[in-house]
Amino acid sequence: MAHENFTQVTEFILTGVSERPDLQIPLFFVFLIIYGLTVTGNLSIITLTSVDSQLQTPMYFFLRHLAIINLGNSTVIAPKMLINFLVKKHTTSFYECAIQLGGFLVFIVAEIFILAVMAYDRYVAICNPLLYMVVVSRQACFLLVSLTYLYSFSTSIVTSFSVFSMAYCSFNVINHFYCDIVPLLALSCSDTSFPETVVFISASTNLMFSITVVVASYFNIILSILRIRSSEGRKRAFSTCASHVTAVSVFYGTLLFMYLQPRNNHLLETDKMASVFYTLVIPMLNPMIYSLRNKDVKAALKRFLTNSCC
Repeated sequence: MAHENFTQVTEFILTGVSERPDLQIPLFFVFLIIYGLTVTGNLSIITLTSVDSQLQTPMYFFLRHLAIINLGNSTVIAPKMLINFLVKKHTTSFYECAIQLGGFLVFIVAEIFILAVMAYDRYVAICNPLLYMVVVSRQACFLLVSLTYLYSFSTSIVTSFSVFSMAYCSFNVINHFYCDIVPLLALSCSDTSFPETVVFISASTNLMFSITVVVASYFNIILSILRIRSSEGRKRAFSTCASHVTAVSVFYGTLLFMYLQPRNNHLLETDKMASVFYTLVIPMLNPMIYSLRNKDVKAALKRFLTNSCC
């Protein structure tokens, strides 16, 4: 009965990265460049790992899907964000908001698990090289990626439903640049303990499982590298993992900072900046991280450009 005097929300207003009018155009160009680099970098990785015969290995198969996930995650957020820099009315419909949150969750959960799969791939390659093509077979690769997408889609459906099944009455200004869980639940006029519990259990379980796989994989990798007698062999073994370690550290560090805080300690402005980092900056950086130090990718790019020019 208490909700009868309220109007059910049919659209939301996004405050954006900054509410200062003088920053809208400069920020538009900054994020346009970031998104442009993200699209170019990830499409390059997808193309090279698809067409180059030297990159048809499990490691690059997983890298291709990481690039697809990064491109998808950024594309769910960036276009709407860029439009809002140029218009005065930053509105998004109730269902558009739900779709954006659902898409974001699909790709962010998929990235959590594809990074764990990539760590397992490196573990098998370094610790059991003779069994590598048997354990990480073509069928196993497809199964691991399929399970990753299936689980991320299921998690997205459950979490999005729990968030948007809440009542949203009258106040509809989301203090964010996209539809995210914490600022959405802050607007609800009903008891949010259930969706908060769902989100916390899901986020913490996903992160802990994934981090456990990554830590266990790299613990065994380090032990194997230390058993290698030649310094050149140790250096070569470590170089195959360096890019992945960098990407994992940046990504998991940001997510742990974001989602494993008690809600009463959340500073939405701080969360907003962290969200910029893992939804837009990390998808831009990953192609650089995996290509600049990777001789195979650089050689594949040279072959691709040479063949295209001929």
